[in-house]
Amino acid sequence: MNDDFTDDQKRYLEGFVTGQAAARAAKGLAPLFPVTGAGDAAPAGPEAIHFRAQNRFVAAGRKLVAEEEAKRRNPLDMWDELAANARAARFPKGTDVFRYKFHGLFYVAPAQDAFMCRLRIPNGILDAHQLRAVADLAERYGGGYAHVTTRANLQIREIRPENAVHVLTGLASAGLTSRGSGADNIRNITGNPTAGIDPQELYDTRDLGRELHYAILNHRELYGLPRKFNIAFDGGGRVASLEDTNDIGFAAAQSPAGVGFRVAVGGITGHRDFARDLGVQIAPEDCVPLAIALVRVFIEHGDRTDRTKARMKYVVDRLGLEQYLGEAEKHLERTLPRVPLADCAPRPPVDRLAHVGFHPQAQSGKVYAGVVLPVGKLTVAQLRGLAGIAGHRGDGDIRLTVWQNLLLSGIETSDVEGVKRELETLGLGWRATGVRAGLVACTGNTGCKFSASDTKRHALAIADHCDGRVALDVPVNVHLTGCHHSCAQHYIGDVGLLAAKVSVSNDAEVEGYHLYLGGGYGADRAIAREVLRDVTADRVPRVIERLLAAYLEHRRGPDEPFHAFAQRHSVEQLRGWCDAAEAVTA
Repeated sequence: MNDDFTDDQKRYLEGFVTGQAAARAAKGLAPLFPVTGAGDAAPAGPEAIHFRAQNRFVAAGRKLVAEEEAKRRNPLDMWDELAANARAARFPKGTDVFRYKFHGLFYVAPAQDAFMCRLRIPNGILDAHQLRAVADLAERYGGGYAHVTTRANLQIREIRPENAVHVLTGLASAGLTSRGSGADNIRNITGNPTAGIDPQELYDTRDLGRELHYAILNHRELYGLPRKFNIAFDGGGRVASLEDTNDIGFAAAQSPAGVGFRVAVGGITGHRDFARDLGVQIAPEDCVPLAIALVRVFIEHGDRTDRTKARMKYVVDRLGLEQYLGEAEKHLERTLPRVPLADCAPRPPVDRLAHVGFHPQAQSGKVYAGVVLPVGKLTVAQLRGLAGIAGHRGDGDIRLTVWQNLLLSGIETSDVEGVKRELETLGLGWRATGVRAGLVACTGNTGCKFSASDTKRHALAIADHCDGRVALDVPVNVHLTGCHHSCAQHYIGDVGLLAAKVSVSNDAEVEGYHLYLGGGYGADRAIAREVLRDVTADRVPRVIERLLAAYLEHRRGPDEPFHAFAQRHSVEQLRGWCDAAEAVTA
């Protein structure tokens, strides 16, 4: 059992399954889901692959976790239950809380007695009409705002149970969907937010992201995996897609044969691991078939009995890269060409400020605007205002980023000043300090039951404190995550903060963080080291101020980034600068 269910929900599930089995036996009926030693599956159809995998574990004497039992009744087939609960203004109970996530609906009590609806927006790109639709739904059925996520996605919060179906049908009417955006499914497909407009990119990955998005939506067997799953494409643009932190990452690369895609698997930085290169370079048209084949291997071999070991990384660890690839090739019914990574040119450089401000596009006379969002939150008025700017001054696209901000593309150079004025009117900006440009925070305990701290509020407190006190001339990424799920990927931040409850006087507990330093991604990939534990939230801004001041004082010139500085010094040295923060006045 894992944290997706409370103890009460687990007992409910166990009692429900036992009761159903007893009732059917009393009536002389066969078990609803027979399991045989041969691993036969009860249902016919594409999802039979999951039943066969589950049955192999049961036949080996192992017990399926609660989530696997819940998936024996396909969550995609519960529309009537969703509608009935909405008519009764009723939240789901027991295992249905988990099953609702297959439709993108998260009952987030006790943080909020409401649903959060997470969309899936391929490549993180939507148009002005769709953004207006999100604004309308958030205003009519939600809390009047939306959040940009760390997978270049949107979430609507504070949805009452009677409005859940209205949100789902409203999204569909706008050409959007939330299907499979939660639970044990393939999450939003991400890519470079500058795809198609980036002067330096090797390949425009937008079509690949859309193709895979629709393949997932229309293959029932690609739902209900052993655990959640992330896939990203990187075309070599100036703004990274963080593809090496995904279960599958496709990265455009130049080799003597031309531009193709390297494939890496098993990334999960919350478990301190980056994706590993598979040793192949494939043509763009092979990316989606290979992605589906790799997912099928995960379905067949992923652990159904231990959620902590159910991610793809552990299958790769167990099988090894070559065997995993060989199993995928069986589904492809062909062998892929092996190409050493050393035969490929290095990736074009990432610009860590290219997601903020105005930058020239590949199209002559056009620029895009990187809009700064306060920890990813947008009000309804701001959503509509951005849709208006995109439609009247740009090409109509809104491009969300994994840095919890967005880009407006296709702006005429003559319109730049007008766009700046309109953004200011909305209370938004296009400039950011070195801290704010790389500030990432998960939902926090105001909207997530797993979080130990109010990450978004504390992130803004860090930025407010450091601005004006530390004159950074380079960006420093600060990632705040509320729990071990690491939605904000604290291990790859220059500064990573993992929320914790900290004991103070009289056995009282307050919100705080464990501090990690020196993480990176891409060419600078590294897992941050733990430097401090149990720093109370009120101390964190001063600690980070002191660290940034030490960095500016002791770095090897302006070209040394923070992660290199942190990796060059011992944990003891870094801790010493942190401890000195107590002498810094707020």
